[in-house]
Order: sequence, then C-alpha cells, then structure tokens
Amino acid sequence: MSASLCTALFVSLPGTARADADLPRIALPDPMPAPPLTMLLPVPETRIEAAIAALDELGQSILDRSDVPGLAVAVVHDGQTVYARGFGLRAVGDLAPVDADTVFLLASVSKPVGATVVAAQVAAGRVTWDDPVRSHLPWFDLGDPWISAHVTIGDLYAHRSGLLDHAGDDLEDLGFDRREVLDRLALLPKGRFRLDYAYTNFGLTAAAEAVAVAAGTDWASLSEQAIYRPLGMTATSSRHADFMARDNRASSHVPNGGTYVIADRRQPDAQSPAGGVSSSVHDMARWLAMVLGNGTLDGTPVIAPEALRPALSPQMIPGLPMQVSARSGAYGYGFNVGVRPSGRVELSHSGAFALGASTSISMLPDLGLGIVVLTNAPPTGAPEALAAAFLDRVELGVETRDWLAGYSRLMVPLSAPVGRLLGATPPSDPAPAHPDTAYRGTYDNPYFGPAEVSVGADGLVLALGPDKQGMALQHWDGDSFVVFPETENQPAGSISQVTFQIDATGAAASLWVEHLDGDGLGAFLRQD
Repeated sequence: MSASLCTALFVSLPGTARADADLPRIALPDPMPAPPLTMLLPVPETRIEAAIAALDELGQSILDRSDVPGLAVAVVHDGQTVYARGFGLRAVGDLAPVDADTVFLLASVSKPVGATVVAAQVAAGRVTWDDPVRSHLPWFDLGDPWISAHVTIGDLYAHRSGLLDHAGDDLEDLGFDRREVLDRLALLPKGRFRLDYAYTNFGLTAAAEAVAVAAGTDWASLSEQAIYRPLGMTATSSRHADFMARDNRASSHVPNGGTYVIADRRQPDAQSPAGGVSSSVHDMARWLAMVLGNGTLDGTPVIAPEALRPALSPQMIPGLPMQVSARSGAYGYGFNVGVRPSGRVELSHSGAFALGASTSISMLPDLGLGIVVLTNAPPTGAPEALAAAFLDRVELGVETRDWLAGYSRLMVPLSAPVGRLLGATPPSDPAPAHPDTAYRGTYDNPYFGPAEVSVGADGLVLALGPDKQGMALQHWDGDSFVVFPETENQPAGSISQVTFQIDATGAAASLWVEHLDGDGLGAFLRQD
C-alpha cells in the first residue's frame, strides 16, 4: 500500500466514535488470501506420534533438570486427549504423586480461560467485546473522564487501556479486595490509551467484572456455568477455597536454602479472572480441545466461532521483537498470538506466581494440536521449555536448542529478591535515629491508605493495608530504616528502605516506603 493511500485511510479502534459519513470511500483490492496450509512445513502424523511418545522421557528430564517438585502435562490432537501424565510430587515431604487429575494454580493461564468465558457471553448476546466497561460498571474510573467512558472490555483484555504494567498488584499484596483495588486505579499514572501495551491483571479483571454484572452473577459462578460445567471440567474453579479443599492438589512451593518448601500462601481471588483459576491437565485438555475446535467439543457447540475468534486474533502488538530477524508477536483478548518459524500461528500463554506456580499452554490450530504444562514451583522455564521442545519435535523431529537453559535465564527476574539495598552492607557507623516517639503515629496515602508506626517489644513496627500487616523496622542510618517484605511482588530475600522526614518539632512529618514507590506514590503524610 502506498504512503499516500495510507494517509487517506481513517483508522478506528473498537469503541471509538466515528463521524465519517462525509469521508471519501476508498476502494481497496480484496485482501490476499492466506496461503493454503499445504504451503506450511508439512508435518506427517508419524512425527506427531513420535513427539507424543517422547513425552515420558522429556517430562522426566525437565523435572530432573529444573528441580521443581512436580509437574503435569497433557496433549490434545484432533479433539482428543492423546497424552496426560504427572511427574514428581504434589508436595515436598509427601509421597503422593502428581497425576493427570492433580489440581494446580494456573496463574496467568487464567486469562485465556477467562477470555473464553467472555466469548460465551458475547455469543449469548449479553455483551460485546466493544462494550464500554461503564455500560455495566457505572462506577469504573481510570482517572480521565473521556477514557473512563470509552474504555471497552476488549481494550482491557488486550492490555491497551493506558494502565501501567501490573497496575494495582501492589494493593493486592497489601490485602485489598477486588473492588478496593479497582476503585484506586484512577489514582495511578497512565500511559497512552490504545497506543501503549501494558500487562495489567486488574485492568483485565475490571473487564471480567463488567461481564459478570451483565450476566447477573459473580465471575466465579459465571465461569462455572459458561465453561467449566459444559466442558466437564469438574476439578476446575475460579475460587481459591475450592482449590485449597481439593484432596488431589499440588501445593505451592518457594525456594529455601537450595531446596523447595511448601508455601501455599498465594490467594488470588482479588484478581481471579486474571490469575485465580485452578485446574488439572485432564480438565485443561478439554478446554484446549474446545478452543482448537473453534468453540465446539465432542460435536457440541459451546461458544459460537464468531464470538471466540476475536480473542484468538491479533489485537495489540506488545512491543518490538528482541531481534530484527524475529517475528513480531501480538496479543489478542487474553491470548498471545504468535507466528512460529514454520509460519504456523501459535496461540499461547504462560502463568507464574513467585509464591509457587508456573504454567504454560501452546496451540497450533492448523494441526489441531495443543499442549498444557503445569508446575507447583516459581517460574523456572520448565513449562515453556517442555512445550517448546515438544513442538520442535512435532514440526522438525528434533529440538532446535536447549530450551530449558534459555528459558531459565529469562525467568530469574520473576522470582528474584529486589531492593536498592539488596546485598549492601549496613553502615559500620550509622548516624543515630531519633527516639521511637518521633516516628510513632498514623500516616496516610491516597492510594495505599493508612500506615501505622508503633513501638513493639523489639522496636518499631510498620503496619500497612486493611489487615495492618506488620513488618519490623530495622535501623539502617539516621532516619532511614529497612523492612523485609515477602509477597508475590517482593519475593523472599527482598529488602525495602523506609525513610522518615523529620520536621522542625523533631517529629516525623512523612515516611517513604521504597517497595511501594514503583509508580512514584510511596510517600505517606503524617495524620496525628
């Protein structure tokens, strides 16, 4: 297309108002049809069978090399589950093995699952992907009146709302519930609406909440009614209490002294549509088969194809590829939409909790092939490596590289401790602190709410959030202290600086908390 023609076209994104009645109509040629599937790298059935036969060895190898306590894998082909098996243990210190029915936390693999819940409501006529969120949640506010009125369900599922990366996750760490987090999103700095891609759990959750309201129920119940029950996913839930009550459940684990210990501390109900699903590979195989079947499973329609297709189609480019020679990826509505070196479209998503879950799905629609891998440890690259090695064997008959070595390096930052003083040696001769009474009191922050500094038996304590989570303040230098938070976004070993500003009366007028300052909102003003 010529540059002059490009400038003449009027481009609109879903949900924008158009006043184009007087615009000239430009006749464009019919789009070039997609190449026939036979032009893609051919994959004989025998190669798929060989790749499946290699999964016992491949799964055990990934388990041994990654040291994760347990993992499960399932493969779907042409609508049937052709492989499903567990490896390792549900929990360290327990001999109960992982099997195909062991339930894991899905983390962000919840997003594509939830997208199919939305698609089912689109098919039922309750919502559209282009519905403004405010048409169902009149109170929803992104801080800008026009954007708040126009942001759509699709915008939030494609991470193009202008919310910054992981907006609201820090509030969840402090114990705020879903509505409280969503109410505070208006206070955050923003990027460019429909221009910037930024991955946001609570933006997507707001869209899902709007869909649930339109359906007249809560999100967990809607997910069960629309997807889990019709697909026979009897071990799947969007309620954390259901997961914790399962007998055949994979405990979450975190590293400790070169080994793993049980954590079971991640409670993701606040962001359930984005990260709160739990399921088994047996159940997830049913879901994969439905997606690959364009909304149909075992001959029974579950979602109309025209409602599902937008979720599986490119809606937003997340960013530049890492190399000029690499293909650009895209994000649909809750799905990664990529192109493999073979030219095949790949639908995928990964999930990770630093507090003990790492998961992955990958699908090749033209082969009717999908794989799901679930593990019960923080992100090590194990699920992604297993899926990549399997798909290499499917398309080429061999693995093109050591995928675990590559992915493991990428995953290190996701569960590594953080803090500007990480690894620093405390001052050998620190300036003295003021008396404890100078710091004691209540402070407030419009976004994070109140903070309380009290004097305990062992010194000062900082309490944050609705549950007043307490952390001991350890003196560092002068009016600067440190705390050691341990949350989903502050993994074990993290350190955070807390600095007080002293006024002319000798009392603290404010405090600043490093690990809450990611968006520049870490200052609390004294209230008493």
